[in-house]
Amino acid sequence: MAQALVPDTMTAPAHALSPRSDKTLITVIVALVVAYFAAVALGVPWFASLPAADHSEHAQAAEQGHGSDAAHSAQEENHPAPPLFMVLPFAALLGAIAVLPLVPKTAHWWESNLHRFYVAAALAAVTLAYYLLASGVLETAHVIEHAVLDEYIPFIVLLFSLYTISGGIRIECDLRALPVVNAAFIGVGATLASFIGTTGAAMLLIRPLLETNKERRHVVHTVVFFIFAVCNCGGLLLPIGDPPLFLGYLRGVDFFWTLRLWPEWLFVNGLLLVVYVAWDGLMYRREKPQDIQRDETQVRPLRIYGWKLNGLLLLGVIASVAFLDKSKAVPGTNWHPWPYLREVVQLALVAVSLGLGVKSIREKNNFNYHAILEVAALFIGIFICMQPALQILHVKGPSLGVDTPKEFFWATGSLSSVLDNAPTYVVFFETAKALGPGPAQTGGVQELLLVAISLGAVFMGAMTYIGNGPNFMVKAIAESSGIRMPSFFGYMLYSCGILLPIFWLMTEVFLKSG
Repeated sequence: MAQALVPDTMTAPAHALSPRSDKTLITVIVALVVAYFAAVALGVPWFASLPAADHSEHAQAAEQGHGSDAAHSAQEENHPAPPLFMVLPFAALLGAIAVLPLVPKTAHWWESNLHRFYVAAALAAVTLAYYLLASGVLETAHVIEHAVLDEYIPFIVLLFSLYTISGGIRIECDLRALPVVNAAFIGVGATLASFIGTTGAAMLLIRPLLETNKERRHVVHTVVFFIFAVCNCGGLLLPIGDPPLFLGYLRGVDFFWTLRLWPEWLFVNGLLLVVYVAWDGLMYRREKPQDIQRDETQVRPLRIYGWKLNGLLLLGVIASVAFLDKSKAVPGTNWHPWPYLREVVQLALVAVSLGLGVKSIREKNNFNYHAILEVAALFIGIFICMQPALQILHVKGPSLGVDTPKEFFWATGSLSSVLDNAPTYVVFFETAKALGPGPAQTGGVQELLLVAISLGAVFMGAMTYIGNGPNFMVKAIAESSGIRMPSFFGYMLYSCGILLPIFWLMTEVFLKSG
């Protein structure tokens, strides 16, 4: 994908979108779409709809993760967990993300997405080499299928689609960067996150927020709180808000069940806004008088461009997530979508956005692919390297002794901070399901336990940059705008100091029976 986009963006942090790269990307997408439907028309078995007899088996296989097939699920059940030392490549990748930007000799080298990919790919190769030597070619192929085909490709295509389409919408404004104005941006983003996804909301609002604050010097904390609320905690109320909630929907949780979590959503996001307004109020007083004067005089009203076309396309992406999952029949029919139809539709919507959208809007947004390429380069390694950790958790999870709502919240949340929160959600969903029914249950899980698992998976993705895909993209966009964002550990100082007390208080209020 990187070569099909803008080659320069693998090394240049803020390379502008060029008409040539635009046309190249559209051509590649059209070719992929044509090839896909040609394969379907020719009856290639891999693309065929599942026979009716296979529906239940496929649905059961999907419950093991992002659409894993039955063979891979059986492999997980019949093979022992990998040894603990195989977590080292994943730990090394996290260490590289945390340390290399801080070391003077490697900081500039690490700025290249190509170099990030080299590190991620090398550590992924170590992980795959273990599976090849320990379990053979077949198991290695299953790991690749599970990590890359079933998890990474749907993940990166969805983020790429939301990122690119929302880049064609420009919310143009330069409001006074008062604490209440910034808080309004964050609050609106947190609300939108549940309905257009955390990625869609983040990409839609981060640029106008940065534009509003361009006269101010103290902006880092604003971006950090934006990541907390818009990229994570806001996406709690519907399954399309965050991937783990969608997996719960596929397991029988009612689509609108998560709306009952509005008190916890309001409690956490409300406290975040209160803390932010107080914090930003102090920072505002530290701004230089000349900067305040520029902020007060250089004001432009709010205008929105490109929303008619791209707003509809964003709704199309959301609809594809809701209705085109291969493990679930399209509502009102017995037809299961072909594999990757959802991703092909999303890419087609991207092509429409690039082809019919107004190019000057993207130019004014300083739109480029550097941020999404950073996510793509790092997360291919993350998805492969974390497979041993997830398999260990899958085997050891039921014996962890986790059986109360508070324990489920902290266990799910802690692992969701550094692992993909979707399979982590699945592990603890099944662990809770094994505990048996309670006085109230949803999807076969005691309701209060499911509340705790859902809260942990969504909220605690905010604890690290890798906890959720949009976190990294917002960080990269802010840095391309000249904002020096905290390091991996520097960000965790913010999250531990701000989020952990809020989460502890939330568990005491809403999970006190645990």
